[in-house]
Amino acid sequence: MEDNFFELMQQKKQETEIQALVAINEKTVHYGLTLSYEDARELVALRNDSLKSTQRVEFGDGILKSLIYQFCDSQYITQDNYIEIITELQDIFYQFKNEAEDNLNDDELITFMREQFEEICMGDTNYLASTCLEKFAEAVRAGYRGYMGTGGSGEYSQFDEVQRWDKELYLQVLKEIFWD
Repeated sequence: MEDNFFELMQQKKQETEIQALVAINEKTVHYGLTLSYEDARELVALRNDSLKSTQRVEFGDGILKSLIYQFCDSQYITQDNYIEIITELQDIFYQFKNEAEDNLNDDELITFMREQFEEICMGDTNYLASTCLEKFAEAVRAGYRGYMGTGGSGEYSQFDEVQRWDKELYLQVLKEIFWD
C-alpha cells in the first residue's frame, strides 16, 4: 500500500511539472518556441533519466523551467531543436553540478552555461560541455570562487586558452601584415 501511495504522489508531482512546463509557452511563444503536452512529458521523463544516470536528486521545482526561461531567447534554439537542446542542457547541468562538486548554485551554473552557449560555443552543446565547463569545473574544484561575486557571469575569459578574434586583435594583425 505504501508503494502505491508513493507512486501516486510521484505521478501527481510529474503531472504538475508537465502542466507547469506547458504553461511556460506563454513566454516562449514570443521566441517561436512551444512545448506540447507530449513534449513536456518527454522532457520530464528525460530529466528523470538524467537524474538517475548522474546519481542526483532534485527537490522543489527542479531546473527544467529555469533552463527554458534562460535559454528560450537564444539565437541558436529553434522549434526544430528545442527539445533536443533543452535535454542536452539539462544533462550537462547535472553532469557539471557533480563535476564542480556542488560548489556552484543552480543560478551560477545556468548563468555560466548560458553565457558560454551564446558567446563562445555558438550553440554547440558538445563544445560547452567538453571545453568551457570542463575548464570552469576544474578551476572550481581547485578552489576558485570568483564566480560567487559575479553570479557566474563573465568568468570564462579567465580560463579560456583560445585567443578570440575581436576588433582590436583584427586591427593588430592587419597592422602587422601591412605596416610592419
